Amino acid sequence: MKSLRAILIVIGVITLIITLFLSLSSNQKMITLVEGNLAKQPIPIILNHFQDTECGMVIDNLNFASQIVAPDGKTWFFHDHGSMVAWLNRKPFKKEAVVWVYAKDTQKWIDGYQAWYSRDEETPMLYGFGAYEKKQSNLIPFETMQLHMLRGETMANPIVRQQLIKQKGESNGSD
Repeated sequence: MKSLRAILIVIGVITLIITLFLSLSSNQKMITLVEGNLAKQPIPIILNHFQDTECGMVIDNLNFASQIVAPDGKTWFFHDHGSMVAWLNRKPFKKEAVVWVYAKDTQKWIDGYQAWYSRDEETPMLYGFGAYEKKQSNLIPFETMQLHMLRGETMANPIVRQQLIKQKGESNGSD
């Protein structure tokens, strides 16, 4: 009798956990795509309510966030500029896409093609690219950042990471 009661309690607890899990996942309604953005403007991202299109992680910080708007107005969201570049490179509309990145220096959405990028930051997917509106020393244009990403020359590569950290230390030491 005691073992039957224990089994029923375990089944009840498992049922409760599954029910809670399913209700939480359906209530969250994460956004990965917005359609109808024909003006091709950046969509305000609500933290912890949008998901990265490439990896599925929740966007919980705007510092490295980016958006891609296709010619038909579909908008996708990313929490790491490296992920955005990798995803965009596989799309047939890559040359016609509008790219928005969140600028760390001015804290606003700017044209990703006009932004300047760092290579040595701690980003969500460890690629290392931070976007800036104003040009500073050691920042690179979009095309160069894109090339580094597609070649795998990012902070996620241990050899490149070591080189970039060393360069950063040398430039900080000479100031």
